[in-house]
Amino acid sequence: MAAVRQARARDEIVRLVHRTTGVHRLARDMTRILKRAVPFDGVGLMTVDPATLLPTSEVADARLGVSDGVVLETWPRFIEIELREPDFNKFHALARQGRRAASLSDATQGDLQQSVRYRELCRPIGFGDEVRVMCSDSTGTWGALTLARESGRPCFEASEVSFLGSLAPLLAAGLRRAAIVGDVAGDHRGTGVVVLAPDNSINTATPGAERLLADLAAGDTPGAELPVSVRSVAARARRIASDCRNDPEWREPRSDTFAWARVRTAQGNWVTVRGSVLGADPDSSVAVLIEEAQPAELAPLIADAYGLTDRERRVTELVAKGFSTNDIGQRLHLSAYTVQDHLKSIFDKTGAGSRGELVARLFFDHYAPRLQITEPD
Repeated sequence: MAAVRQARARDEIVRLVHRTTGVHRLARDMTRILKRAVPFDGVGLMTVDPATLLPTSEVADARLGVSDGVVLETWPRFIEIELREPDFNKFHALARQGRRAASLSDATQGDLQQSVRYRELCRPIGFGDEVRVMCSDSTGTWGALTLARESGRPCFEASEVSFLGSLAPLLAAGLRRAAIVGDVAGDHRGTGVVVLAPDNSINTATPGAERLLADLAAGDTPGAELPVSVRSVAARARRIASDCRNDPEWREPRSDTFAWARVRTAQGNWVTVRGSVLGADPDSSVAVLIEEAQPAELAPLIADAYGLTDRERRVTELVAKGFSTNDIGQRLHLSAYTVQDHLKSIFDKTGAGSRGELVARLFFDHYAPRLQITEPD
């Protein structure tokens, strides 16, 4: 019977990931399907930046009725263990080893007490064994799924872990598609459109834009009618339109005729502001698109923020994934001494004093503000 339930669940997940859906809805439906094939009492689905494997959000969380307050209190410690302390089945270690699924009971040979994550976070809220699944495919790692069972229940069987691991490419495809398509059933809170009149007054604004404008304006001079970043992009868009109008070689819009800027809001979120003039007259209205930076965009944002070179950015990504100096050298065809030189430069630019501090700085400065611990709609 288990094989039949698993085959049915696989077919349902195949259909699920090919539907246009958002991350939250994907998490909700995926959890419902999986629970019929592999019993569990708690689930967490965390999206990660494919470039660095750092967490970008936790979009599903169901933990034996544990309150959101308890989850929020334990989240910083969870991240600290995951990024800075040794433990079993850490996400970046599984990804580096190419392991798609692993149970804690197998890694500890049945002695869950060996795991600091279990002792400090899981056992106190009633959990026993857990299985972690890396949502990876040929394009990279897009998320990490954790299923847990209540203390006293049987540990996950090898066949169950194997089944979950076989779903990893499907789950990765679903998360990648959801990240690109967005949550079509939601209110598009991460994206907004504003149309500015020639005098920069707001003609129209979507509900999502109003929230994002408020976030951007929070760091500006009190009383400003429009955030500086939006005014600047609008001005640049009009200048580009004017230059293009006077250019005899210009015939139709090109990608370089759109003004844009990447801005960090007062709440710590990164957003991209893009603007383009509507019509041929530079004095026409300007359409401004404001959207929260997607996970895959955060790595270059970090590189720009600290002034890292392309090589330093690549070294930083590999450090975040847990690679040693020698491993980094082999992957980038560099000597260990050259890698150390790059690390010294990275530490100088970011103000970090060690690899652990570097990863922690990247996470807490640039990723943590984006995290939302919520149940899917």
